[in-house]
Amino acid sequence: HEMLEVGVISPEPVKAGDLGVGEVGYLITGVKDVRQSRVGDTVTSQHHGAQEALGGYKHPLPMVYSGLYPIDGDDYPTLRDALERLQLNDAALAYEPETSGALGFGFRCGFLGLLHMEITRERLEREFNLDLISTTPNVVYHVTMDDGSRIEVTNPSEYPDGKIKEVLEPVVKATVLAPSDYIGVIMELCQTKRGTLLGMDYLSEDRVEMRYTLPMGEIAFDFFDQLKSRTKGYASLNYEFDGEQPGDLVKVDILLQGEAVDAFSAIVHKDAAYSYGVMLAGKLRELIPRQQFEVPIQAAIGARVIARETIRAIRKDVLAKCYGGDISRKRKLLEKQKEGKKRMKMVGRVEVPQEAFIAALSTGESRVE
Repeated sequence: HEMLEVGVISPEPVKAGDLGVGEVGYLITGVKDVRQSRVGDTVTSQHHGAQEALGGYKHPLPMVYSGLYPIDGDDYPTLRDALERLQLNDAALAYEPETSGALGFGFRCGFLGLLHMEITRERLEREFNLDLISTTPNVVYHVTMDDGSRIEVTNPSEYPDGKIKEVLEPVVKATVLAPSDYIGVIMELCQTKRGTLLGMDYLSEDRVEMRYTLPMGEIAFDFFDQLKSRTKGYASLNYEFDGEQPGDLVKVDILLQGEAVDAFSAIVHKDAAYSYGVMLAGKLRELIPRQQFEVPIQAAIGARVIARETIRAIRKDVLAKCYGGDISRKRKLLEKQKEGKKRMKMVGRVEVPQEAFIAALSTGESRVE
């Protein structure tokens, strides 16, 4: 690319002949697509330039993934343009197009953490006037199959079916600072999140530092909110990535009338699978409107159903015209209605309203207590 202008920023852009060591400046070139230039690139001259890029910069890898979908499908191009513009000054944001049978067209976005995810979503809604629904955040798992093949899973729909030898989940080294009065509740919370206590130090008479190893998937949902609420806002949390460890994880599918709905699938620990299935099945029973036929809602791990709720059918009172008379007449009418409901169930489809997805996938509510 041809360099058109070079200058320094002090604090306004000022045109200059060259840039010196330690100066902050700018370059104006003929680059048409801003995605050709990334944060961390080394700029050098075409002739007799540098042989290798400057070190010291490592491209950040996403730690938490979540799907972002516009509530109004017509906003999809606007969301795409908005993500492109945000990526200009946020090198850690990664995204790719994704299609969900339930939520339509959207993007699978990668973030450094939960705070990064919340800030990005807030900016998209505030600066670009978008109404968005975000799926439950999840982390990257590495699945090793019995035949030795290794699969990277960033979405529950990518979780393989065959015989699984091992699942590796990311873990973080977390540091919690809090008043000593709350040691008990913090320990209880970390144990429910499968945490391992590494050590504890008293910084003063009434302040303590606790160090834990926690699975990233457990703190990627509501850990920080629960920590703040249980300590009345006094606790602070800091964490950093600390490798991977094997985990006893399973994929829980939600079936509506026998068909899996990909938007409600989740990868959870085996001990929490039943709680998650019961909670989501119960929530969907309240959110999905009643149909002309009975609709079973099932939570399943593979072919094994672990929880079930049923949405009762809307029934017409077929006995309203019967005043007294023989019981066999009433029984015949009820049997005829039952046969009709059975036929409707065979051909009927369940349409899940958008409001049900928004409420069930709301990231502001606790997933598993």
